[in-house]
Amino acid sequence: MSELNELALTLLASVPSVDMKTAGKTDLYTVPAGKLMYPFAVIIRKTSASLAGGTDYDFGVGANCDTWKQSVDLSSMTTPVTDYWIIAAATKFTYCVAADVFGIKVITGSTAACTATIDVIGYLADA
Repeated sequence: MSELNELALTLLASVPSVDMKTAGKTDLYTVPAGKLMYPFAVIIRKTSASLAGGTDYDFGVGANCDTWKQSVDLSSMTTPVTDYWIIAAATKFTYCVAADVFGIKVITGSTAACTATIDVIGYLADA
């Protein structure tokens, strides 16, 4: 029988303490061998501080994480811990192949030092 993550949308990764201020890439999920990953949503939650100033975050694979969603503005997440943001697929994308690393790249991060937990929701299929 198939794993649940091949039969339904599931939590593929939950990564705590992601730096939301400093420009740079953070890996969130590596696609297993022999699989394709179809990312459906990313949830930003449990922030340690305000994300005011955080106006440009990219999500996807590659060095620039720009294959899934680009220029995501999270600056309205100003209440730490309780605010959360759901980024859902709303356009055409390309699936991720085995060994692809899905991640976030901070382009213009929060003004204050801030971390967040990031959840990746999606499903896997055979390649």
